[in-house]
This record gives sequence, C-alpha cells and structure tokens, in this order.
Amino acid sequence: MDTDFLDWALADFSGYVAADELYDGPFCILSAVDNRRYKRLLYDVLDHDPTHDDIRAFLRRLHTALSARDLTLFGVTTDGSALYPLPLREVFGKVRHQICQFHIVAEVVKAVGGAVASARKGLAATQPKLRRGRPSTPAAQQAARTKKRLEAQRAALFTHRYLFVQRHLSKTERKMLWRITRGLPHVYVLRVLMEQVYALFDRRCRTQSALDKLATLRRRLLRYTQVGETLKKLFSPTLEKALTFLDDKLLPSTSNAVARSNRRYRKMQKSVYRVRTQAQIRARLALDMWREAQAEGRQQTLASLHLARAG
Repeated sequence: MDTDFLDWALADFSGYVAADELYDGPFCILSAVDNRRYKRLLYDVLDHDPTHDDIRAFLRRLHTALSARDLTLFGVTTDGSALYPLPLREVFGKVRHQICQFHIVAEVVKAVGGAVASARKGLAATQPKLRRGRPSTPAAQQAARTKKRLEAQRAALFTHRYLFVQRHLSKTERKMLWRITRGLPHVYVLRVLMEQVYALFDRRCRTQSALDKLATLRRRLLRYTQVGETLKKLFSPTLEKALTFLDDKLLPSTSNAVARSNRRYRKMQKSVYRVRTQAQIRARLALDMWREAQAEGRQQTLASLHLARAG
C-alpha cells in the first residue's frame, strides 16, 4: 500500500515539504505533506512524545522514498519546535529549513496583546480616588473628570485592541488608534513595531535585507524598556529562520498544507465516540489517504453517472 500510494503522491512532487506533529491524547501523529500540492506523503503514530530519534527515523523514511524515485528535496517548513533542526541537518544536509511564518507572527501578536492589557492595568492604577458623593471643590471636580477620561480610554483600548495587530489600517482606523493612545506613546509604538514586523515578511525583499531590518527593529526595542520586556519573541533565533523563504520564490512561508491535514484529522475524529487505539488511528489515516488518492477518479465516475442519468 505504501509503494502504490507514494507512486501517486510523488508523481508531481514539488520539492517542498511541510512537517508537523499532532497530539491526540496519549498519541502523537507525525505528518509530512507536499507543501505546494497539498498531498500527504507519510505519517506515523507514536504512543509517546516524539524525540529526535523518532523524527530522525521519520525523515529517513521520507529520504528513502525520495531517493528511490530520484527526487530532490529543496526545502522543509516546520513550526518553531526544537525537534526538527538537528535531524533535518543529519538526514538532508543543507536543505533549506523554513520556520512557519504564521507561528512566529502569532507569538508576536499575542505579546502585543499582552502589552496592551498591561497598559490598561497601568491606567487603572493611575486613576484618582474620589470620595463619596458629588465633587464640590474644583480639585475634586478635576479629579472626577480625569477619572472619567481614563475609564473611557481604558474601555477604548479594550474595544479597539485589534487595531494594534491588524495588518492594514484605514485612515479612519488610524485616527481612532491615535485618539485612544493619546498620552501613551509607549502603547502607540506597539503598532509601529507591529507594522515593521509585517514588513519583514515582504516577498519583495531578500533574506539579508529582512535581517538588516530585523537588526534595526531590535535596536529600536532596546530604547523602549517596557516594550522590549514584552516583545522578547523578536529576539528569538527562530525569527531569523522564518525569513528563509525570501531567497526562494517557490518555498512556502507557512506550513498550511500540514496544518490543513491536521484539521481534517481533527474533524474526522469528532465523530468517533470511543476509546481510540494506535492501530485504529493508523487505519483511519491510511483510509483517508487512499480516499484522497482516489478522489479524482471518484469525481470522474460521479460526473459520468450524472451525464448518463441526464441523457
């Protein structure tokens, strides 16, 4: 079954693979998918957390399948897991290793959201405390107005927090962002830094240009101590590996192909209300892969039947 399926899956192999692991209770599913054809090539079901030895053995299976058909691997896309870099170098040598852009940006977005939440807490701590009753003195009235303004600003920061991480902003949204961050320059700079993060992954750049931009961004973070503590993800070496795709126009920047197969597996498992075993998971994956291989012929058969019935 493996040979027949691989002959079909690798018939139009693109040269780029996405690899990922999926956890389902006590089991871990390793998957390798053609990152441009969206065809699942190999899988393995483990009854323990994967180690470097497991990843190495899985990649050697892929290497054997490609070598038997005189195919070349040009690039591999994975998430930011530390499981893959060492086995990839040992099995495939100097093949391009791309860290999924989506995982990196998602971590930065989460950090920016946390920084905005911290700014809201800081506004709550600076609100003046008022006595009971209506303010009678000018100082009390001024404190009441200040408290009302800070409460409105806190509410606006929560309601429009998406403006800090949204990829593109309209003119109206930019005005709104400027208004809700008035008096908070360390909060507004989060949006500026987020735009620079998005600019790193511009396909019109080369990897070295993006690395120069990243170095400038990191130097700028050092000037904002509060922001720098929050956005430590921008100093991670995985961010540099996420820019590999800029030197290869065909290398996908994300591992969406394997993530799509994982979502398909999750949806398939929702209808299973019994204790799953390792053998059952392998059988269901094998059946799903065979159905995918026969999908084209099945669609042709259905179309022929429809035409025959219509005639």
